[in-house]
Parts: sequence; C-alpha cells; structure tokens
Amino acid sequence: MGAAVCLGCAGIAFGPAFALVLLRVAAEPLRVIVLVAGAFFWLVSLLLASLIWFVSVQLSDQEDAKLQYSLLIFGAAVSVLLQEAFRFAYFKLLKKADEGLAMISEDGRSPISLRQMAYVSGLSFGIISGAFSFINVLADSIGPGTVGIHGDSPYYFITSAFLTMALVLLHTFWGVIFFDACEKRRYWCLGLVVASHLLASGLTFLNPWYEASLVPIFILTFCTGLWSFFTAGGSFRNILKCLSCEQEGDHRVTMYSALQVPFED
Repeated sequence: MGAAVCLGCAGIAFGPAFALVLLRVAAEPLRVIVLVAGAFFWLVSLLLASLIWFVSVQLSDQEDAKLQYSLLIFGAAVSVLLQEAFRFAYFKLLKKADEGLAMISEDGRSPISLRQMAYVSGLSFGIISGAFSFINVLADSIGPGTVGIHGDSPYYFITSAFLTMALVLLHTFWGVIFFDACEKRRYWCLGLVVASHLLASGLTFLNPWYEASLVPIFILTFCTGLWSFFTAGGSFRNILKCLSCEQEGDHRVTMYSALQVPFED
C-alpha cells in the first residue's frame, strides 16, 4: 500500500513536468543545458535563504513558539525574493548567451530563442523546487504508519502531491512571464510575478486547512497559465483549433519558371 501511494503521488506531482521534459526538452542539448543550469541557480537561492533563516533563528529566542513561526514566514518570504532575484540573474546570463550564440552561428540567429529559454528555465525552477519540497513527503509515504490515525487529515499525501504539481507549473508560467517582462521592460508584470509567488507561498501556511490553500493556488495556476499562454503569443483561435483538431491548410503558391532547360542532342 505504501509503495502504491508513493508512486501515485510521485506521478501526480511530477507527471506533467516529466512529460514536458520528455517531449520538449530532452531531445535538444541546449535546452538540457538550460534546464540543468536553471536548477543550479535555484539551489544557490535556496542556500542563501536557508543561511539567512538559520542565522535569524540562532539569534532569536528559540523558546518563543510564536516568534519562531514568524521567522518561518519571514524565511519563506526571503526565499521567494531570492528565487526571483536569481531568476533575473539567470535571465541576464541567458541573454548574454543568446547574443553569443547568434554571433557564432552561420545565419546570425541563435539556435534557441529567448522564449524557449524562458520556458525551460521556469520548468527547471519548478522541478527542483518541487523535488526539494516533496521528496521527504514521498519518503514518509512508503511507511510504516497510517496517515490520520491520530485524527489528522488522511489526505495529506494526495493534497501535497497536487500542491507540488501546481507549484511546478506555476514556476514554468512565471518563467515565461518574467523573461518577457524583462525583455520588454514591463516592470508591473515583474511585480505581479513576485506578488503571485509570495501569495502562493503564503497560502501554504493555511495547511492543513487544504480547502483554503489548494483551491486558491489552483485558481492562481489556471490564471497564470492563461497569462503565460497569451504572453508567449497564443490566442483563443489557437485554443479552438487545438480543441477541434483543425489543421492549417497549405496556402503556399508554387511558382514555375517560364524558362525551360534545352533538350540535349
């Protein structure tokens, strides 16, 4: 039973991300490099946030439970701000890399677009974030023990899996929106990305009141997904074509020269 719960929750949490990596990233070496480098940037931001939280706890009264809870919220907010700061630093690095790739290419164009970099970097932030937040939960789900035997919610594992899935997708969407906002200097979009990230992290403190945390986070995920879709150039017409399985007709015109090759003697 424990192994089934572990595999099921892992599939829920990381199934969409694994599909995206398999279909859109794994076949392209440059995208794999961007994916791995993005995970490294996120890890560095986590390290700095952990150091700040650890120092603040050591310098405070550890017997004061209310103060420690406040420091936990403070640590989560610092972690979000550092993640977005490192996302901006990663954008700057990829921007320089994109210019360098365009200079050395034969046709003067980079083999990977900035939008593709934004998508892959956001996905890398989401995967590594989900792995660090959910790996201990998966380890506990194997057993031994029974969730909820002492009156706690029996839905802890399943709700944690859906929450992780939502956060992985949110990071992917935030990456697309953030890079586009940096490229076009839309600072209000950057502010909304940071604010929505803070909101999503803050809602997790409502657990184990899962109805108050999971539902708003999925609403935020849906709205952010639509925003990133239109930011990437999507439209309602594309959605309707996708749902109706409509294929674009071939409207190309083939031009034939009036000149004919002379026959050989």
